[in-house]
Amino acid sequence: MTNDSAGVIRIALDAMGGDHAPKIVVEGAAIAQTRYPNVQFTFFGNEAELTLLLAKQKDLKNNYSIVHTSERVLADDKVAHALRNGRNSSMRLAINAVHEGKAEAVVSAGNTGALMAMAKFVLKTLPNIDRPAICAFFPTLKGETVMLDLGANVECTPENLVDFAVMGAIFATTVLGVHRPRIGILNVGSEEMKGRDDVRVAAQELRALQLPGEFIGYVEGDDITRGSVDVVVTDGFTGNVALKTAEGTAKMYSEFLKRTFKSSWLAQIGYLFARTAFKKLRKRTDPRTYNGALFVGLRGVCVKSHGGTDEIGFANAIGVAHDLVKYKFNDEISSRVELIHEKVLALPPEVKIPAAEPVAV
Repeated sequence: MTNDSAGVIRIALDAMGGDHAPKIVVEGAAIAQTRYPNVQFTFFGNEAELTLLLAKQKDLKNNYSIVHTSERVLADDKVAHALRNGRNSSMRLAINAVHEGKAEAVVSAGNTGALMAMAKFVLKTLPNIDRPAICAFFPTLKGETVMLDLGANVECTPENLVDFAVMGAIFATTVLGVHRPRIGILNVGSEEMKGRDDVRVAAQELRALQLPGEFIGYVEGDDITRGSVDVVVTDGFTGNVALKTAEGTAKMYSEFLKRTFKSSWLAQIGYLFARTAFKKLRKRTDPRTYNGALFVGLRGVCVKSHGGTDEIGFANAIGVAHDLVKYKFNDEISSRVELIHEKVLALPPEVKIPAAEPVAV
C-alpha cells in the first residue's frame, strides 16, 4: 500500500541487476524522479559505487537511501542456486523490503527466473490466485495490447487462464487507461471447436462470467499486433514464444531497413528526405517505451525491467511500478478475483466440459 500519510510511494531498486547496472538504475531513477516527485527510492547494492553515481544526480535531491550489499544475482545463475545462496543479494533484499512494508514496489533488471522465484517465495500469491503470471504491453496498429502469461507458467488450467484474463484487464485499465478492455484467448483459430481442452473450457467460462471488460473469444497470432483486443491471454510457453518471435521480427526489419538505405547513394538520399518519418517510426516502436513487465498475482508489486535496457527504459519500468501502486492494482485484483471465483464455482457443470472435440488445424 501507498504511504498515504506522506503522499509518498516508496520503491525498492535492485541496483545491481541488469547488464548495465548500477549506472542505468541510478540514471533511470533520476529521470523517474522528475516525472514522479512523490517517489522515494531505496537502492540495494554496493554503497561505494552507488554513492559516486548518486552524487552526480541532482534531480534525486537526496530523496533516497542506500542499503549496502556486495552480493548480486548473476544473469546466468540457476534459479535454485539464487534461492539458496542469494539471501543477501541486492535482488532478494529489495524484494524483502516490499514484504516488510518498507517499500510498496520493487523494480529489477536482473535474472528473470530468479526474480520470479524469489518474489513468489517471499511475497506469496494473492488470495484465490493459484499462479502468478508475467504481464507486459507492447505496440499494435491501434495502440497498445497487454499480454500474459509471458513465461511464468508453461502449462495452465482453465482457471489459471480465467485469472489471467481478470488480471490482464485490470492491468490494461490501470496502466493503459482502457475503460472497458477487450479480452481474447490466443488460439490456433477463431472457430469455437479449435484448440486444446483447457483453452476451450476457459473460453466457455469467460463467456459465462461478468468480467472487468469484454470477452470477445479467440484471437490468432496476427491479431496481437493488429490490436484486435486490449488483452491477450495465453499460457507461458506460447506467450514467451510469441513475444520472442515478435522481438526478433522487429529487429530483423530494423536491420533490413539499415541495409537498404546503405545499399546505394540514391537510397541514402532517399533516407535524408524520409528521416523525419523514420524518427517517428523509431519512437513508436522503441522497446524502451514498453519496458516494465509485472509479475501479476503476488502480494506486492514486482516489476521486471529488460536486462539490456538503458536509463530511459528503466525509468519507464519505474513508471509502471508507480502507476500500479498509485491506483491500488493489487487491491482491485483481490476483490475482482474473489468475485470471479465465486461465480466460477456457481457455473453449471456442462460449462466446464470442452464444447466439442478439437478439429484438425
